[in-house]
Amino acid sequence: MTITHDNSLLTVLGDPARDACWSCGDQLASHFCTHCGKVQPPKPVDYFTFFGLPQRLQIDPAKLERAFYELSRKLHPDVYAQATPQEREWSLEQSSRLNDAYRTLKDPIKRTEYALGLAGIELEEQSKSATEAARASGGMKKQIVPPDLLEEVFELNMQLEELRMNKKMGEDDPALLEEVKQKQSDLESKQDALSVELQQIWKDWDQAQEATSEAAIGCANAKMLDLLNRRNYIRNLLRDVNELLEA
Repeated sequence: MTITHDNSLLTVLGDPARDACWSCGDQLASHFCTHCGKVQPPKPVDYFTFFGLPQRLQIDPAKLERAFYELSRKLHPDVYAQATPQEREWSLEQSSRLNDAYRTLKDPIKRTEYALGLAGIELEEQSKSATEAARASGGMKKQIVPPDLLEEVFELNMQLEELRMNKKMGEDDPALLEEVKQKQSDLESKQDALSVELQQIWKDWDQAQEATSEAAIGCANAKMLDLLNRRNYIRNLLRDVNELLEA
């Protein structure tokens, strides 16, 4: 699939979603006709296809941004202010989906979660079963503690509870505060390391997609799922630590 620019008009080549324009019958891009410029009915495609991109996790942010702004100029509702009610409705739908797709694909974590979602894979805290269990109990969804973090998390939770009690009692423990700040720094380093590791898995996933190897794709999916669950757990720990330190 290739994206070319002809007189600032974004044209998607090799897009299986292409069809004949409802207005003039000519060939068209996914979202508007390249001949008469009419907006087209929204098609049920994934976010990658919406931008005329293959399903890959390594994306050039600059190219994605340029494609977004070019499509924005063509699909914005203001362009179709004098068009028929149907065309205005299509424009609104296309523009809304464009914004959703861009917000998702430009964010590395959201993009990875979205790719997993296309394969029917959900993170622990996003799973339907976790939501239903939390709703039934009236509590919050909880993630499973990664095994290698069990001891560290137990110690950190004890320190946080002690720090909360000290704040409530108006007491000061500089040594404890320093220990918690060090744990905060350690967690931030772990989160950064996971981001670097994720980019390496992207390469494996993209190569598996190019080779259409279901086994390799499944292996990369499992690695990304585990990494994102770990990252989310660490993120939640950091949130608790930061809130307490800033209180």
